[in-house]
Amino acid sequence: GKIYKTTSNAHTLTGDGVGIIWRKGLPLEDMEFYQFHPTGLAGLGILLSEAARGEGAILRNASGERFMERYTPTLKDLAPRDIVSRSMATEIREGRGAGPNKDYLYLDITHLEPAVIDEKLPDITEFARTYLGVEPYTEPVPVLPTAHYAMGGIPTNVNAEVLRSNTEVVPGLYAAGECACVSVHGSNRLGTNSLLDINVFGKRSGKSAVAYVKTAEFVPLPDNPAAGVRQLLDLVRSGDGSENIAAIRKELQDSMDRNAQIFRTDESLAEVTELIERLRARYKNIALRDKGKRFNTDLLEAVELGFLLDLAEVVVYSARSRKESRGGHMREDYPDRDDTNFLVHTMAYLVGDPESADAGEHIKLGWKPVVITNYPPMERKY
Repeated sequence: GKIYKTTSNAHTLTGDGVGIIWRKGLPLEDMEFYQFHPTGLAGLGILLSEAARGEGAILRNASGERFMERYTPTLKDLAPRDIVSRSMATEIREGRGAGPNKDYLYLDITHLEPAVIDEKLPDITEFARTYLGVEPYTEPVPVLPTAHYAMGGIPTNVNAEVLRSNTEVVPGLYAAGECACVSVHGSNRLGTNSLLDINVFGKRSGKSAVAYVKTAEFVPLPDNPAAGVRQLLDLVRSGDGSENIAAIRKELQDSMDRNAQIFRTDESLAEVTELIERLRARYKNIALRDKGKRFNTDLLEAVELGFLLDLAEVVVYSARSRKESRGGHMREDYPDRDDTNFLVHTMAYLVGDPESADAGEHIKLGWKPVVITNYPPMERKY
């Protein structure tokens, strides 16, 4: 989530596990599909639960209009996350946002009884008061869409075994949770369904691992299995550059918010691609204030920044290649879903030097067929 500026994810969620898999040459699946939750606290991204709209909260623009009635007259504020987020982004882009910069909207619960708010929505009142100084009983809460959940990740089967290709597994390697892509969510996760990733496939991965170790034979380890990690840390720590880690990270996140967020075009994605090329060059010249080996947060953030650059590039490259709109991936230059050409999973592979300037020189895209059983894809209408 930290490839984006506005996110509900914690500062530490930099995709390290996914990045390690990527650098080992294993594929990443459906990385272009990222979900943006409609109601993050403006300026912070901290999540305000959909339960608020379930209890009757209303999204309003700067003039107080309940704008979702124009986009989904039937479901209004209860439309799916991707539709609400796109509607909110459109309101802001067309100048109906609130605040001095017109860059957020309002979540209004002032018409609800305080007892209902206290009983069913305590987090909203606490967050609004603590972080924004807003009293939700009497004032609408400033919100905007926030990067929330990656539908893509490390490809796995239903036993949480990591896939080397469309069907071949990597023996003894398992992944579960948001880092994995067993693809129960397709291109657009439903609310609370992340429990599938955590509970169902977390349990299945554990059971699979136990079954594997009962029969597995130990394989010879290299003489120095940690050499690569030590080399990476030593390289970063020994650098004597002048580039600021936080500044590079901010430029990446700002550009991802601006160009690869809810709405995307080939032009906007190309802009991020070119920026990542420049940031990679600057990353080689980062400055580390702390050269120590114990609890070195400077070193940690430097390594994490490398993973962020890798994963942002894969997201953008995959998004440029999917010339259609589907679920959490909205291409304004290809606004329709194209089942003829793109009813497939994206499989991205690292095939060359990741430091090469042109992403096309080190990223190869393959496709995995979508298995359709009982429910063929249909057009969504609200």
